Formats: sequence, C-alpha cells, structure tokens
Amino acid sequence: MSNPQVYLASNSPRRRELLAQIGVVPRVIAVSLDETPLSGEAADDYVRRVALEKARAGLDLVAGRAPKLPVLGADTAVVVGERVLGKPRDREDALAMLRLLSGRSHRVLSAVALVGSEEALALSESQVRFRAISAAEARAYWETGEPADKAGGYAIQGLGALFVEHLSGSYSGVMGLPLFETAALLGAAGVRLLAGHPLPQETTR
Repeated sequence: MSNPQVYLASNSPRRRELLAQIGVVPRVIAVSLDETPLSGEAADDYVRRVALEKARAGLDLVAGRAPKLPVLGADTAVVVGERVLGKPRDREDALAMLRLLSGRSHRVLSAVALVGSEEALALSESQVRFRAISAAEARAYWETGEPADKAGGYAIQGLGALFVEHLSGSYSGVMGLPLFETAALLGAAGVRLLAGHPLPQETTR
C-alpha cells in the first residue's frame, strides 16, 4: 500500500474515493465539531469556516505524530437562497427538503482547507437544477436509505441523479470534494500528484 500523502479530517467514504481518483492516498482521522451555522452567517462563509475548523481540529489531533503531513478538511452545503440545508433529521425533514428542491435551482457550496505549516482555503460553487419530484418519488427515494446522511437529502452520485436536470460547476464538488480546487491546494503544498509530479503552479491561481 502506498504511503499516506495527507491526513483527511473526514470519515466520508466519498471523499476518500475522490482523493483516490486523483492518486492521493489519505490517512483518515475522525474529528468532531459543532457544524451549526452562526446567526446571520452567509452560506459561503459558513462552509469556509467549517472546512477550516475541521482541518485545524485534525491538525491538533495529529500534532507530534509521524508522518508529519498536512491535514485536509472539507465541507459541503446545499443552499436555497441563503438557507443552508444540512443532513435531514428524519423522514419528514428529508421529504420537506425534496419538496423545496423540486422543480428549481439551488447552489452547492463546497469548501476545502489544507492546514500544515501554512493554511490555504478554496471554495467551489455549483448550480444544480432539479426537475419536478412527485410526492411518491420523494417517499420512494427516502425508503432507499440514500438521503439519510446527505446534505440537502440527496446524492448526485447515486439515485439522486434521477432528479438532476442540469448541473453547472463541479460534479465532484457536489459530491463533497471539489477535485480541481483540492488538487491545486495539494500541488501548491508539494503533495505529489500525476504519477509523482506536483501540479504546475499556474493551476493554483
């Protein structure tokens, strides 16, 4: 097995899979923090703050541990207007989210933070439009179990793709880790990508 290149402050299997897609081997560390939005906090500020707090919390956990690697943190939010939709609390909350998303566009904000000797942060914003979703479809989708632990109550990489009429932006960002921004941060930090070659510096602009 390859040596780890970065700590990932997330238990999300989707984020591990996305990192593997660009050839990055993470060592997963579990962090726990309050992800409640602050009063009056803008959605983009919220996801940036949480991603950075996850990475900082992860760095605290691995302080003094070998190997000495940067810590990657990420946060994704589905946003309607300025309302942030987190993971549904229960069936009724998930169905309410799907009703809200049905037949309209929403934003998906995905922030990624890399913390080590320095801190770096990037934000991806995507626009997703859903077709109309019937009440029966929403109930059937909930019964699959897929929406239960997903921001906004859907997974674009799963059955939730049935509802997506249009996507403008980053597919991987909607999944939970924007690969363009992530690769740029990692490459700038010297993490070896593309068969062992750091990404050119111009990709970080």
